[in-house]
Formats: sequence, C-alpha cells, structure tokens
Amino acid sequence: MPSTLPLGDPAPADGALPPQAAAGAAGRGFSLYAHIPFCAVRCGYCDFNTYTAKELGGGASQDAYAATAASEVRFAASALDASGVPRRPLSTVFFGGGTPTLLPAEDLATILTTAVEEWGLEPGAEVTTEANPDSVTAESLVTLAAAGFTRVSFGMQSAVPHVLRVLDRTHTPSRVPEAVRWAREAGLDVSLDLIYGTPAESLDDWRASLDAALACEPDHVSAYALIVEEGTKLAAQIRRGQVPDVDDDDHAEKYELADAVLADAGFSWYEVSNWARGDAGSVRYACRHNLAYWNGGDWWGIGPGAHSHVGGVRWWNVKHPTAYAARLGEGTSPAAGRETLDDETRHVERVLLQIRLASGLPVAELGPESRSEVAGLIAEGLVEGAAALRGRLVLTLRGRLLADAVVRRLLA
Repeated sequence: MPSTLPLGDPAPADGALPPQAAAGAAGRGFSLYAHIPFCAVRCGYCDFNTYTAKELGGGASQDAYAATAASEVRFAASALDASGVPRRPLSTVFFGGGTPTLLPAEDLATILTTAVEEWGLEPGAEVTTEANPDSVTAESLVTLAAAGFTRVSFGMQSAVPHVLRVLDRTHTPSRVPEAVRWAREAGLDVSLDLIYGTPAESLDDWRASLDAALACEPDHVSAYALIVEEGTKLAAQIRRGQVPDVDDDDHAEKYELADAVLADAGFSWYEVSNWARGDAGSVRYACRHNLAYWNGGDWWGIGPGAHSHVGGVRWWNVKHPTAYAARLGEGTSPAAGRETLDDETRHVERVLLQIRLASGLPVAELGPESRSEVAGLIAEGLVEGAAALRGRLVLTLRGRLLADAVVRRLLA
C-alpha cells in the first residue's frame, strides 16, 4: 500500500455510499483487507504506509490498534447496511502491512472475530496474514489457525545475507524454513514472497533464493521485481552512488529464471508475479484475495491509508494512524476521499488487471480499435494465438515481460 494517497471527492462523515454501490451487490463476492501499519524497522526500499512503534501513541499505538481496527469493522457494517448494500459472508480476508504479526496473535484474532461476527465467512473462505519469518513463533501460528486463519504469507525476499542487508531485512535465511515448518504444523497454507533485482544481487544469488524457497515446499510463491521508489533510503543510496542502480535487463533475466525454476518444480503462473503449486487451471493455492482485486470484486479496507471498493465506488482512509484513530473515536468515517468510477475508467482497469492473469482478458472486452492490435500482438509473440482464437488474450512469457507495453497498445 503506497504511502501517497490519491486526490478525490470528499467522503461523507457517515460513510454512506451512492446507490451504484448496492446495485447487483448480492451477486458479487465480498472481501476484507486489514492494514496493520507497524514494522520493527523501516526497510530501505519500502514506500508503504508503515510506522515503527516509537513513532506512534494514543489510539494509534500497537497496544490500542486492535480495538481501533475492530471499531472500523463495526462502522463498515453499519455504513453498508445504511447504504442498502446487502450483508454477504466474507469470501477472503487479508491482513497486510507493515508486519501484521508484530501485533500479538490474539489481537489479530480479535479483528478477525469482529469481522466474522458482522459478516460471517463463506465455507472454505481464505484468511491470510502476511508475516516476517522473525515475527512469529510456533505458538502464535497455532493461535492464528485456531482463530480461523488459513494461510500465511512470509516475507522471505531473499536467501542471501548480503541481499537481505541491502533490503534492511531483519531475519536470517535459516529462520525461513523454521517458520514454514511451524506454519505447516499449525495447519496453515504457506506462501513465500521474494524480491529480485536488488543492487549487487547476482544471477547465482537469485537462483539460490529460488532454490531455498522451493526447499521449504511452499504452496505459493510471489516474485516481485525491485522498484526503487522516490523518497526511500534505497533511492538516496543509489543517487549517492553507494549502491548500483537496478537494471531492466537484469530484471528480465531473473524473471525468466524464476518462471523456469518454478515451472520445473510444479508451479504454474496465474498472475504475472505469482505462481501456485499445481496445474495452471487450479485455483487451490492461488491467492483468492488478490484475485478478487484483479477481477474487480468488492472489498472494504480497514486501517490507515487502506483502500476500499464496492460496486465501482472506491475510497481511501486518512494516512496517519493518529488521524485514523481520532476519526473512529468520534464515530465518523476515516475516509479521506473517494471516487465513483465511470464506465471508461472501469474498462481501463479491467484491461490493466485481467491481461496480467493466466486466465486472460476476454477479447469481447475490447473495442474495435483495440481488437485490431491482437493480430500484431500474436505475430510478435506477446499473446498466445490459440487462446486468442478461443476469445481470450493470454500473455506469453515474453508478453509478461512486456505487459505494460501490451496494455498501452490495447488502450491506445
């Protein structure tokens, strides 16, 4: 969750949504995102809306946060009721951050329990928390599983100590398999997050990280190219020449290696940066919460800076935890602004998101001018010709590397 909030229209203090949000809601899934904005240290590459414990106090403190977040859950349920949006059981819940597991497991359970009391859970619902390998214990993971969590996503990032140092990560590589073992013993599915393209990371370093991740036998792997965000410590280090800049060709080579290694290990890509164990058509281990985002589903995001979307209405909370806690303490919406998406914006977002999925973008979603690009994309090896004949645009490996360029051509 980037720390910079967009501009938008004023959001009402009572959280009421326009009639558009309720239209057809009964036929759509509903998810919850809980932003936990705390980190032990601020990683040098991170631009997310996070804070260390020393930076916060009052209702924004770690000790008070579970109660504050639970109050937004109750506010959300009331606001949706008043807006005529029918109550639907949650199909997915995702705790992100920050490092959610810096809070006691009992606090995360409190937030989840409050959400389940308000909305319920669908049978087989996916409930995930992100975690650092050094922010969990065997006991805390058992507590989370008992509370209803089904999945944990560990921020492994790398298995190479000098790469972890550049990223300011606090765990040692040996901690990852231990944390995964604890999660397995608690009955949780496991995802590992990796970052490639860190300055001074060699191709051998990256292969070592992939091999180490696969040795843990996870169900899911996310691999993200390092993006240097302005205003971060890493951006300043690169600007001063203390570490080398990132390189697009290096990113491409490492992405190709990741796809090959993961495929050989029985993983299938289902989104440009995500692979799940099993056949390409299987969704058993895909992150269903992220799929809800990519397919334009409904979700309420609780927490400072969190974004929400219901029926083409999107809003975002105030950024700072102190302001967030103060608004909820007054019984008013923590939303800083919102926008109602028009048909053109929703179309653009569908193209942006669905073209990144292995399931592809329906050709029927495109206008005549965009469809005229399809033959060229096939000829250039960017989309699969056989899939296009079946009415869907599916990116090839080369197309995934050039996904942004493909999108620009389809939206030109």
